[in-house]
Amino acid sequence: MTASVLDALKRWWPAAPAPDEARWVVLDVESSGLDPHHDRLLAIAAIGVQITPDRALIAPGDSFEVVLKQPDRTTADKDNILVHGIGLGAQRSGMPPAQALSAFEQFVGASPLVAFHAAFDRALIERASRAHLGRSGRHAWLDLEPLAAVLHPQVRARALDDWLAHFGIGVAVRHQAAADALATAELLLKLWPAVRAQRPRPDFRAVQALAAQRRWLASG
Repeated sequence: MTASVLDALKRWWPAAPAPDEARWVVLDVESSGLDPHHDRLLAIAAIGVQITPDRALIAPGDSFEVVLKQPDRTTADKDNILVHGIGLGAQRSGMPPAQALSAFEQFVGASPLVAFHAAFDRALIERASRAHLGRSGRHAWLDLEPLAAVLHPQVRARALDDWLAHFGIGVAVRHQAAADALATAELLLKLWPAVRAQRPRPDFRAVQALAAQRRWLASG
């Protein structure tokens, strides 16, 4: 491959930026259903967590929340609305998707993204970003579910509710994006002492590697 071709590829497909090691963004989404490849993204909420070698701290003022405007012809399943509480009126009066997703990108900046069962959140956000912005983002992601399982193998927990109960973390309104994002951030803080026990000076990629051990252990 020639240098000119490599230069062209770099312009069209730039390398992912190095993650911001001092600020991680914990997020949660709400959707119109449980299929991230077909259902609609309804809302995103996120909160910043300040990371130092010694501890992780939630920054309550560093937060983001948006409801994405849905088409006027949108219909919604009543059971689904009962779960997340975002009624048709709120869905139809939300922020235009391109504007909402651009605002989310600006809020995140170079920070890596953290979620519980992150593949679901990531698929919804990236699919919506491709549809409305023509791009899907290049952020690094961390899934707290396998990380928690690796750090606390004695705990028989899989769902977020199980881990919240184990650590005694309360949630103001379950299945409400902002409340769930805050609870997920609190879970990250609860996991941090065990992270530091294995990685005394943890960076984001080191914590990703810890979470990836779940796959190795499962296949061993």
